[in-house]
Amino acid sequence: MQFKNHIAQNLSYSRAKNIGGKIVPTIVVLHDTAGRLDKFNSANYLLTAPRGVSVHFVVERDGTITQQVPTNRRAGHAGTSEYHGQKGCNNFSIGIEIVNPGRMTDAGGGRARTWFKKTYDVAEEGIHFIQTKEHGAGWWMDYEPEQIAALEALLHALFDYVPTLTDIVTHWYISPGRKVDTNPLFPLESLKARVLGRDDLQDEAANDASDLIEDKGEMVSIDVPNDTLNMRRWPSFNPNVIATIPDGVVVPVIRSGTFGDRPWLKVRYSGQEGWIVARHAAPITHS
Repeated sequence: MQFKNHIAQNLSYSRAKNIGGKIVPTIVVLHDTAGRLDKFNSANYLLTAPRGVSVHFVVERDGTITQQVPTNRRAGHAGTSEYHGQKGCNNFSIGIEIVNPGRMTDAGGGRARTWFKKTYDVAEEGIHFIQTKEHGAGWWMDYEPEQIAALEALLHALFDYVPTLTDIVTHWYISPGRKVDTNPLFPLESLKARVLGRDDLQDEAANDASDLIEDKGEMVSIDVPNDTLNMRRWPSFNPNVIATIPDGVVVPVIRSGTFGDRPWLKVRYSGQEGWIVARHAAPITHS
């Protein structure tokens, strides 16, 4: 993906009505559209949205990306916001909307309901009940692999093209208590690690200091009633969360070890490998 004059050359570009003055972006802010999943539904709305709302990019469920604002111009995507003491994030950020229905409620019968009254099958659509401090309680739809792959490619291209960019954040991070997007299933830390770089030495050291599980069929069930369990890049409580695993999910175990006098397990979940605290994992017994 290449940029020229602040426009991606191999993406569709439709100019939004609400475009502000020139900015020097230092962060990327990720959002959920909290709208219908129909392709281009949210993108078309954002082109002429009221109250000055606009965004730089929209990522569809199938990975299609459209650009609506040049990367050096202000878009109205963040609202009241603050990043590390600097207020008004629209003035120094690039906004990316990811098509996702946002928080849903229980519709009964194994279905979840959106704010716009559309219901989805929980099992078929990868929907989970999760409650976190940042998001509160709700039913949340997972993101499509094509979406995450396209978003990652876009982020790599942006950080290559815009030398002033330093961080990737979510809307809830810059507007705590007011916004809850992206949702709890979004793999923020693993995405940031791949785009911004990570310390693989700690991961290698953890592997060297742990035992490989010989039984390829060993599984555990996540045991955190009405909550989620953090899966971490390496076994420590430093900021290295790469995913959150809902209560009751069964995952395969790859390695086990003791770090800081605490037992940990390395497991596989949602296409990633990471470490969880062993006391929150109930062994699966086979009769």
